[in-house]
Amino acid sequence: MKCQKCHNPATLHITEVIADDQFEELHLCQQCAEKYLYEPKQQAQAAKPGVETGIESDEGGPFSHHECPSCGLKFVEFRNSGRLGCPNDYREFREELLPLLENIHGETKHCGKSPRRLPKDQHTQTELIQFRNRLKQAVTKEDYEEAARLRDQIKTLEEA
Repeated sequence: MKCQKCHNPATLHITEVIADDQFEELHLCQQCAEKYLYEPKQQAQAAKPGVETGIESDEGGPFSHHECPSCGLKFVEFRNSGRLGCPNDYREFREELLPLLENIHGETKHCGKSPRRLPKDQHTQTELIQFRNRLKQAVTKEDYEEAARLRDQIKTLEEA
């Protein structure tokens, strides 16, 4: 899709609610979107001396050029692709991501489901690891009776 103002590829799609049943859709490239979003604020602020402009610096703005030192991903690239480059990006772009995640998901903390077979405590987790290792050894030694017994113990721990 092309930008409605300059015919470059559109990267930002804005839907403005005019009335209850009236909407206006804009498809803009990054440069036109910055002008559209910030120029009216800048002109309004210029009329009021002593008040900061609506444009944020490159460091913290929504179209930030801030870059991850690990993978080299810029926040602008994330906004365009919707994909982070590495786990370090969550720390690097924390300030930009928190409002975005809260807007999308309603929360900034994941409260999803946990596996049914997830052990209840660390001790059970350790026991399961030990039993699984012993099970592998028993199968390797072809001690199938021991392997069956260990399999049953693992199943019991997983269901508890």
